[in-house]
Amino acid sequence: MAAMMRGLSRSLFSSGHPKPYYHLPLIKPSSLLSSRGIASKLFVGGLSYYTNEEALAEAFSHYGQVIEAKIVMNKEYNRSKGFGFVTFASEEEAEKALAEMNGKVLNGRAIFVDNAKPNFGYAPPPPIARGPPESSGKE
Repeated sequence: MAAMMRGLSRSLFSSGHPKPYYHLPLIKPSSLLSSRGIASKLFVGGLSYYTNEEALAEAFSHYGQVIEAKIVMNKEYNRSKGFGFVTFASEEEAEKALAEMNGKVLNGRAIFVDNAKPNFGYAPPPPIARGPPESSGKE
């Protein structure tokens, strides 16, 4: 990592003019953890609407050190969407939890567990404009 940063700083200032910050590579801390093997994230689906993050962390903590338990919420209704993510301190702990918890019942619902897929900053495409452009009234 340090070598990468030294090379990056050399390339930034080699021409004598610093490049704008938006040319820097976007590195998320969570992706660094996963790529180094320090942490491993699991997807948990089929959650009961009554399962909270503390209960999710408690259920998975039997298999290793849980760094984070996150339930995805519906912002409009302020309730669970029925899935979440659990981040473990090591890949071995995550693999053990995946094998043991997949298909188990948590708060009355059978859950399914899988390795989380990386999120590379995906954003939905912008809406498609239809019809003629609106006049600004400056004509």
